[in-house]
Amino acid sequence: MSAAHASRGLRIALPATSANLGPGFDAAGLALSMHLTIEGHAAPAFDVRATGRDAALCGAMENNLILDTYRDVLARAGVAVQPLHLTLHNEIPLGMGCGSSAAALLAGVALADHFGGLKLTDTDIVAEASRREGHPDNVAACWYGGFTVSAEDNGRIEAATFPGDPTWEMLLAVPAASLATKKARALLPESYPKADAIFNVQRASLLVAAFAQGRLDLLATAMQDRMHQPYRAVACPLLKTLLPLAAEPEIAGVALSGAGPSVLLFLAPGTSLLAAETRLSALLDASVEVLPLRIAEGVVRTIL
Repeated sequence: MSAAHASRGLRIALPATSANLGPGFDAAGLALSMHLTIEGHAAPAFDVRATGRDAALCGAMENNLILDTYRDVLARAGVAVQPLHLTLHNEIPLGMGCGSSAAALLAGVALADHFGGLKLTDTDIVAEASRREGHPDNVAACWYGGFTVSAEDNGRIEAATFPGDPTWEMLLAVPAASLATKKARALLPESYPKADAIFNVQRASLLVAAFAQGRLDLLATAMQDRMHQPYRAVACPLLKTLLPLAAEPEIAGVALSGAGPSVLLFLAPGTSLLAAETRLSALLDASVEVLPLRIAEGVVRTIL
C-alpha cells in the first residue's frame, strides 16, 4: 500500500454475528443485520466520537478494544502508530452474545492494515482477529458474512461461507443484563458423554446442510444442542423460556446467540413479524428488547 493510499480515510462496516447456533460450538456463525460502522482518518492525536448503542463505552479512550488492537497490531509489525480520529456508530448490543468483540477486533486489525500499509489479506485479518478472540466463529462470520463455518489449523483459519437466504426472518430477544463470555465459558464441563458428542455432530452437520440448501424446515432439529446450552441456561433465563417455541409451527428454530444471554429465533415461512413479536410479548418481561433481523453480508470497506 502506498503512503498516499494509507493517508486517505477508511470507512468500514462490520455486521453483528450470532455464533454456535445450537450445536455449532466455536465453529458456526451467522452475520446479522446490525452493524458497527467506523470512519477513520489520520489525525494529530487519538480522538473517538461515538453514537448509537452504548455510545459512552464505544467512545471511551481507555480500554477501547478497537484502539488497543490497532496500536498492538502496528507495534507488533514494527510500524509507527498513526493517531486516528474515529467516528463510529454502533448498532450491536455489547456483552449480549452478538459478536461485538469480534467486530471491534476486526475493526482494529483492518484500521492497522490500512493506516500502517501492512498489505494483509482477508485470511490474514481473520486469523489475527481470531487469535485475539480465542476462536474463529464470530470473527469469520463477521468478515465473510452469511452463514460461515470455520476451523483453526496451526494458526491458519479455514472458513466456508454460504450467503444465506435473504428472505429468512429472525427475532433476537435481548435481556437487560449482559453476560461476559469468560463467565459463560466457565459454566461448561471439561468433558462430555459420547452420546452427547454424537448428538451434536449429527445436528451440526444437519445445520450446515440446512443453510446450504435453504431448508428452514431442518432448523428445529438442526439447532438442538447438548454441549453448551444446557449448562449456560442457568445464566441465560431467556433460553428456558423461549427454547420450547422451537416445537411450535410458527417458529423454525431457536438457539442461544453466541454465549448468551440473548436468544435468536428463526421464523417459519408464513409467520409474520407481528405475529411472532406478539407471541414473544406474551412470554417476556417488558425489559426484554426484541429486534427483527435478516442475514447480512460481510464487511464493507471503503477508501475515502
